[in-house]
Amino acid sequence: MLCVSYQVDERTCIQFSMKLLYFLLSALGLMACVLAVAFAAHHYSQLTQFTCETTLNSCQCKLASSSEPLSRTFVYRDVTDCTNVTGTFKLFLLIQMILNLVCGLVCLLACFVMWKHRYQVFYVGVRICSLTTSESQQQKV
Repeated sequence: MLCVSYQVDERTCIQFSMKLLYFLLSALGLMACVLAVAFAAHHYSQLTQFTCETTLNSCQCKLASSSEPLSRTFVYRDVTDCTNVTGTFKLFLLIQMILNLVCGLVCLLACFVMWKHRYQVFYVGVRICSLTTSESQQQKV
């Protein structure tokens, strides 16, 4: 957008298309960030419900649900301590949620700025100017 020379009231087609593209990409980024936060939050809630046990050189985790006898089992090979896996994943998912939330807020701010620039222009009204000396002299004649 900085490469396009600025014209008042979007008189150039390229300026309008750049602003539209900027707004659409910001809205798409906002949706992607919200979806990524929801995905990470869902997996974090599942990870907190895991029960893990160490067997030989692997860690087997499954959902602790009595209502679902055929729950899915996750096997992490070459792991000696299951708390390292679950603790690392929880930290990773929390960091991912925070970063995607920040990215979503930045995209929301970009959309808001573009919308405000376009649709929230407030006009105070007709400007009343004081008469200059030459205009006041002409009115007396």
